[in-house]
Amino acid sequence: MDEFSGDSATGSVVVLGGGLAGLAVALKLADAGRKVTMLAKRQLLEGSSQYAQGGIAAVLDDDDSIDSHVADTLVAGAGLCDRDAVEYVVGSGAESIQWLVDQGVEFTRNGADDQSSYHLTREGGHSVRRVIHAADATGRAVVETLDKRARSHSNITVLEHHLAVDIITSGKLGLSGANRCLGLYALNKESGRVVTIPSSTLVLATGGASKVYLYTSNPDTSTGDGVAMAWRAGCRVANMEFVQFHPTCLYHPQAKSFLLSEALRGEGATLQLPDGSRFMDRHDDRSELAPRDIVARAMDYEMKKGGFDSVYLDISDKPAEFIREHFPNISERCAGFGFDLTAGPVPVVPAAHYTCGGVLTDVDARTDVDGLYAVGEVSCTGLHGANRLASNSLLECLAYATSASRAILADDAGPVEAVSLPDWDESQVTDPDEQIVVTHNWDELRRTMWDYVGIVRSNKRLERASHRVNLLQDEIREYYSNFTIDNNLIELRNLVVVADLIIRSALSRRESRGLHYTLDYPNALPDSAVSDTVLTPDNYVPRSK
Repeated sequence: MDEFSGDSATGSVVVLGGGLAGLAVALKLADAGRKVTMLAKRQLLEGSSQYAQGGIAAVLDDDDSIDSHVADTLVAGAGLCDRDAVEYVVGSGAESIQWLVDQGVEFTRNGADDQSSYHLTREGGHSVRRVIHAADATGRAVVETLDKRARSHSNITVLEHHLAVDIITSGKLGLSGANRCLGLYALNKESGRVVTIPSSTLVLATGGASKVYLYTSNPDTSTGDGVAMAWRAGCRVANMEFVQFHPTCLYHPQAKSFLLSEALRGEGATLQLPDGSRFMDRHDDRSELAPRDIVARAMDYEMKKGGFDSVYLDISDKPAEFIREHFPNISERCAGFGFDLTAGPVPVVPAAHYTCGGVLTDVDARTDVDGLYAVGEVSCTGLHGANRLASNSLLECLAYATSASRAILADDAGPVEAVSLPDWDESQVTDPDEQIVVTHNWDELRRTMWDYVGIVRSNKRLERASHRVNLLQDEIREYYSNFTIDNNLIELRNLVVVADLIIRSALSRRESRGLHYTLDYPNALPDSAVSDTVLTPDNYVPRSK
């Protein structure tokens, strides 16, 4: 649709985001007869899910067990996982995969001699092979299949190029009673108009916030919109200090956001210094198959110690046919940048990859605001703890899409009392006289976060970052108040909120645990003495039961 019609979302569930979480929620609700409106800031598929290479972790083999997958997740989470959440998500694995198969997703089979079973690979932190995949482009295969179903579904309306600006709540309108969702404002990027979309049920499936860092594996859409909007709406956030850096992003000036899947290391690829020597065995007994936080920190240490721009990943000891068969897309992309994966090592660096914290939710994906749900990377469910286990993220999307859709259907007791929503007010703003302020603040924010709030932190670095981010917040707030908004300003406004939440969370955790490593507190406290880092906004109101 080119423009929004106010009647199209009235009474429907509005889903923000078109990745796996958003598509799964929308389809489950639509199949149950609910009207759904999906909003995407660009095209529906331009989220992080399509870039997921490795696959989906699930217990599908007789040699595996739920207990084993739970144990691996708890170990990776470094003592901060919510066991109930872990058991729920892991226990949903087989059912979630079968739902995808029923939608038409074609996963890789074991080969011509065995088409009856799926090929499973192993990634860092997993004790056995349990990652089901579609070659080395699992995310793309999954979301393209679901996208086709969503676009043809009679109960789903798709609004692309609509960027959410803010959630409208009863609290913001000064209404009495519990704080509940009433709708949202969204910028139609094609017309330049801000439209008002009424809905008493809103699902945030907006993904993560890794664009807050200078170097990231994520697409440009990962700007923390859902976290920032939920925070402004009155939701608590949790564990924002735990930002996962993927160890192996291809190091090349033109290879923007291109990952070399962890499955490469699962199939025997090794990490090497420029002289060809391996180093991971000096940092962890699991070597290249250690969890991502350990691998990324080891790479950061070796690069700083040796003054290297990168380290190297080498799988060339495997047969060329094996590499091309198992990693066709990665091989092709590497070749496009002048690297032959079958012939020798390729340069890699860590890059911001996954936001383990987010909007605090319960097992049904409910947030602190009635009618507002959060699913996928935008949420903090308790599954990941202090570090996400590889390939658990897509499984989390599916598990909570199921519980959220069930809760939405169960909570639907008829339409909420009609409230007249105010239109977006642009009477006091003008067109910006120059865009350099926004461009400069974008660059400064992301470099500040990379330099001071990266893989290795310290109080001094964090305090420097906090000081600069506070100044940026003031500048951005003033700009937002005086000028007509556009895509860059909306995303920058959200990112600076996320940066502040990450820094505040990191300063409050006085230990090193999982993805948070600080030079001032290099050791972990006893597990019994630690808890989640929960930040509460000034406008927080406990959700009604």
